[in-house]
Amino acid sequence: MTAALQVWPAGWSRQLRSSATMAVAGVVLVLLLWLMALPLSLAPEPIGNNAQYFAEGTRVTVQLTLVAGVCGVLIGVLAALGKTSKVAVFRWVAGTYIWVIRGTPLLVQVLFVYFALPALIPALKLGDFASACLALSFNAGAYNAEAIRAGLLAVPRGQIEAARSLGLSPWFTFIDVTFPQAFKISLPPLVNNIVALLKDSSLAYAIGVVELTNVGNRIQAATFQPLPILLTTATIYLLLTTVMTQVSDAVERRFDVEGKLA
Repeated sequence: MTAALQVWPAGWSRQLRSSATMAVAGVVLVLLLWLMALPLSLAPEPIGNNAQYFAEGTRVTVQLTLVAGVCGVLIGVLAALGKTSKVAVFRWVAGTYIWVIRGTPLLVQVLFVYFALPALIPALKLGDFASACLALSFNAGAYNAEAIRAGLLAVPRGQIEAARSLGLSPWFTFIDVTFPQAFKISLPPLVNNIVALLKDSSLAYAIGVVELTNVGNRIQAATFQPLPILLTTATIYLLLTTVMTQVSDAVERRFDVEGKLA
């Protein structure tokens, strides 16, 4: 009883620290998105007079990352289930999807969705932002699928058999026993994929999405001053990835029930 009382405070303290870190990082991200133009406006030209454009491009970059990140996780779950399915057709479809996406450059995929997909299926003609989100989502989903599949295979078979012996149906066994453990195992690579997605979103400039890299290229072409523009763009990306890394670390600690990351 005494040992249990000693464990709980440490566990609660760890959970509170991770929650506080997530809250602080979230506030910093919001401030970075909406107040970025203020400090940039104090910089010398060509940064100061283009501060608002940098801020708008940064917001588009974060929007791309969040939309494609959420959709990529959902696609990854479906692909992982297909890859581990007992139905051969599902395994073949999921395996082919993962093979094709991981074996081709992301830039080619973005261009394919924007230019080639409407030619194949006219009803799927999308705008530049939607095309970028679609390409990034399917690209992230292929990598997430392998991470989730590894998590599913890492769940001990004995736990699944125990759940079935208690009368749980296959569906509830998966929802209540298998998937929560698999998701926890897959969490570190999943959050790393989302952080990488933030940088990969820069390829959306190729189809005209006015995100951070595109804004930098336009200002550079107009001012012929590559050094300050590239330094500013790289610094903003560095700040965004730092904040997202802090959020991902806090999420990992939030789900660290055993205290391995303490």
